[in-house]
Amino acid sequence: MIHKKYKKVAVGGTFDKFHQGHRLLIKKAFQVGDQVLIGVTSDKFGGIKGEIEPCNVRMSNLNSLLEEQSNYIISRLDDPYGVTVDDETIDAIVVSPETEPTAFKINQIRGKKGMKPLDIITISMVLAEDGKPISSTRIRRGEIDKVGTIIKKYGK
Repeated sequence: MIHKKYKKVAVGGTFDKFHQGHRLLIKKAFQVGDQVLIGVTSDKFGGIKGEIEPCNVRMSNLNSLLEEQSNYIISRLDDPYGVTVDDETIDAIVVSPETEPTAFKINQIRGKKGMKPLDIITISMVLAEDGKPISSTRIRRGEIDKVGTIIKKYGK
């Protein structure tokens, strides 16, 4: 059996309009971790991004996507850090360039508590066909679909 690099890996996000960037983030977490902790922003916390799907819908969508996996736990995030600032058994965190600053802050908090820092694994942004990153915001606006295909041109 091949052992993965980390026993426990964390990943978090809103996971609204689940798209190719989310897929890459989750896939990477399973590639490097024996167990994956997935934090999904709560309705209250995630709601600061605008009109998003309810948390229970986003969590259910993730469970459906991961039905062939058994080595994960999905929990609700009410703040940017979740269990990463308290759970000493977490070894690493998988982030996008957009959320990397939060990982640095998590390590600052862990350091103040005398905890070991998390290894930070930063994935690349997945680009839409226009060369800009795929994002839930762009999907909500109707600019692109979940795989990055342009739906309508802006400024034309």
